[in-house]
Amino acid sequence: MYDLTGFQRDLIYAISGLDEPYGLAIKESLQEYRDEEVNHGRLYPNLDTLVEKGYVEKGQKDRRTNLYTLTDDAHEAIDARRQWEDDNLAD
Repeated sequence: MYDLTGFQRDLIYAISGLDEPYGLAIKESLQEYRDEEVNHGRLYPNLDTLVEKGYVEKGQKDRRTNLYTLTDDAHEAIDARRQWEDDNLAD
């Protein structure tokens, strides 16, 4: 995950925590955590970047709603990141 921005990492974590990760649900999850408005112009281009980098797959829930799911690479990156954090955080 070293190649991602903090916002993109937060997106991955938000997607990971949602049962049905579609755009509005991801946006709401981020807004709760970040305590700031997340606009569409920031959200969707960053989701597209995560798709391009192979961390997220984009599918359809219905004709108007996209679902975003994590790839195996994303799950491996989360595990590696958490291990790195555990190794580097003081007790």
